[in-house]
Amino acid sequence: MNNFIVILCLSLISGINCDLDWWKTANVYQIYPRSFKDSDGDGIGDLNGITQMLPYLKDLGIQAFWLSPIFKSPMKDFGYDISNFYDIQPEYGSMEDFERLLATAHSLNLKVLLDFVPNHSSDENEWFVKSGEGDATYKDFYIWHPGKLDPADPKKKLPPSNWLSAFRGKAWKWHSGRGEFYLHQFSYQQPDLNYRNQKVVDTMKDVLRFWLKKGVDGFRVDAVPHLFEVETINGQYPDEAKSGNTDDPDDFGYLYHNLTQNLPETVEMVYQWRDVLDEFTNKDGNTRIMLTEAYTDIDILMQYYGNGIKNGSHVPFNFYMIMNLNNNSNAIDFYNNIKLWLDKMPTKCIANWVMGNHDQRRVGSRFGTHRIDLINMILNTLPGVSITYNGEEIGMTDVFLTWEQTVDPAACNAGPDKYQLFSRDPERTPFQWDNSTSAGFSTNSKTWLPVSPLFQQVNVKVQKNAPRSHLKVYRQLLRLRHTETLQKGSVEIRTHGQNVLSITRRLSGRDTYITIANIGGQRESIDLREIFSDRLIFHIVSVDSKRREGEAVDGYILQLNSYEGVVLKALADESFYKYTIIGEP
Repeated sequence: MNNFIVILCLSLISGINCDLDWWKTANVYQIYPRSFKDSDGDGIGDLNGITQMLPYLKDLGIQAFWLSPIFKSPMKDFGYDISNFYDIQPEYGSMEDFERLLATAHSLNLKVLLDFVPNHSSDENEWFVKSGEGDATYKDFYIWHPGKLDPADPKKKLPPSNWLSAFRGKAWKWHSGRGEFYLHQFSYQQPDLNYRNQKVVDTMKDVLRFWLKKGVDGFRVDAVPHLFEVETINGQYPDEAKSGNTDDPDDFGYLYHNLTQNLPETVEMVYQWRDVLDEFTNKDGNTRIMLTEAYTDIDILMQYYGNGIKNGSHVPFNFYMIMNLNNNSNAIDFYNNIKLWLDKMPTKCIANWVMGNHDQRRVGSRFGTHRIDLINMILNTLPGVSITYNGEEIGMTDVFLTWEQTVDPAACNAGPDKYQLFSRDPERTPFQWDNSTSAGFSTNSKTWLPVSPLFQQVNVKVQKNAPRSHLKVYRQLLRLRHTETLQKGSVEIRTHGQNVLSITRRLSGRDTYITIANIGGQRESIDLREIFSDRLIFHIVSVDSKRREGEAVDGYILQLNSYEGVVLKALADESFYKYTIIGEP
């Protein structure tokens, strides 16, 4: 029985029939530089290693890749604490190395996106050092406050408010040199910039322009909701209310963050950054794109796209499949979260689909390795932009790390009893290229994070040579994304019972493609007449499927084993083949 169905004409919701700009149907691949490829044997990934492996991305069918921060940093938060926004982290290479990477990528027709971290800098950044010294230019570059008097000790100062850090504990740190507190919504080594100071706004726009002039094709923007905080009232910052979600007063979830996140000024700043990107787009017609990170209410996210007058983010990351789906989710849950975005998205905007990144447990660990292929099928046959975190194409899984091996500041701040709840290290371990030393990531047997013990079985070389593999399924999917049907066609999303999801992509005069995914653990059957009546063949099948590519579908009842995913194909020039149903004319 067909429980739910949504049919959308992409020409109406996205405008892509009229304008197939490069990014609107792209697969964007995230590279975590520290873990992708080490070219010099120090156990840390670098720019030359990435350059070396760009042909791999081209062969996959990737259109664009974004690099987690490569800027100069003391690495307290592994690049998200930037000490110089205009220079390259020496561990990763030099500016010349970056320029060579950029040129090589462009020669392969690969777009290069950088990670823009606007909310904060490192406390070792010259701006903050000078701000702490009271320098006239930088005095108000950050959020400073003298604090409150301690009633129990008039000589002591208390933090200005009860605001909390995302990395646990108070979001205020005393600066003995300046004699004031500064705000840090993440690590105390990451002081928040003051976006109510026009000098900060102008400086960060100049950072964007610097890299755009180098030739980059856009940016992923980090932690956007945190940009603005409420202004003081009579010189004081108000407290945030308790959420009631936890009894741990140091946990970020202990408070509502309505005074420190998602202020209206934040959306306006996104529009201003879009103007900077458009300056360069308008010069040569090559669209520079912006992808914005925000785990927030969907109605706020929709404002990131634009307001009808001003344009905003090309890709406000859609994290709802990350936030709302888990190992217990069924096809109806998948359907509801897909429909949520498509229903809310403004006209002529482009959808995007994300299931993993450097802050989230890997798909194979969250949903089980048996669901890797079908989830990649869903993400890559939906309309719009799909985003892949490096390693998901070969089904990498999380790596257990001991407390002694842990380096993530969020985990370190939690302590040895709770570190596993907060650690992002398990999904950041080195990429698995082959079965040689350190999985081919490095010639050094000691790497910055341990290599997965499964690397001999799960790596690119093994999967390239295997008759079937996650890598080969993924590569087929990205080839499929280049077809006119997936780029221009309509989309129909249905559930069949609780466990089976189907995505049908049609375009007049072109082949039709139907993704069918059995998300549940039981054998299921569906009546294909609910979807399509022409002859169908198996075009792509999951690794454990008993089907074969090119094999005809026999009859109209399709039996699916547990966790089986397939993409069916109907040839446009064979539409005269119809099923003859007994008892029907």
